[in-house]
Amino acid sequence: MEALRARTVATPLEAFTVMAICFGLPIHASVWAMLNGFPTGSGAFSDASFVRLIGHELLTAFVALFYLRVRGWDVASLRPLPTAAGVGMGVVLYVAMWVLGAMLVSPFETEAAEQPIQRMVQEAKLSLPMIVLTAVVNGTFEEVFLLGFLLRGLRAHGLSIALGAMLLVRVLYHLYQGPIGALWVLVFGLVVGLYYIASGKLWPAVVAHILGDIVPFLWN
Repeated sequence: MEALRARTVATPLEAFTVMAICFGLPIHASVWAMLNGFPTGSGAFSDASFVRLIGHELLTAFVALFYLRVRGWDVASLRPLPTAAGVGMGVVLYVAMWVLGAMLVSPFETEAAEQPIQRMVQEAKLSLPMIVLTAVVNGTFEEVFLLGFLLRGLRAHGLSIALGAMLLVRVLYHLYQGPIGALWVLVFGLVVGLYYIASGKLWPAVVAHILGDIVPFLWN
């Protein structure tokens, strides 16, 4: 029984189930937005919409963690361990993402039409406390399940499969941002994914994600 509780390798069915629980509805909404021309209404980002996002992520996290515990997973191992050094590394990862993104994404941005994510950020009606709270919850939620569970859990099936599955779910979840936004998400996922593979540390990736959710609103 102890061996089962310490398990950290996911079967394909477990991986699919957890991703469906955590990201199924957001992926459906994101794909729908893409297929319907990225409709945006006023207040697409608002305190109310961020409260709903937090509620959804907390609820689905509870369901997914309960499912994993029942399946014999070492759920405690999914918890990020905050450290000061990890904060510093998170900043480094965030800067690295911007440098790499500028190299890979900027050439496409010069000729691209305004992206949905740009309009959504510009039209956002958000308070600073809600931006920060949502960034902390969302950054932790995504990296715990995409890196701590999916990438780590599928490594036994091949590193390329694990990394590819993590990047696929991450991009599908963010298609509502438009092609350029999705490309930035892909670059970010690649940076934190490779770092996690090399270090096994989750907290710096969470910090980088939190910064990625806060800085664009402050910059705007």
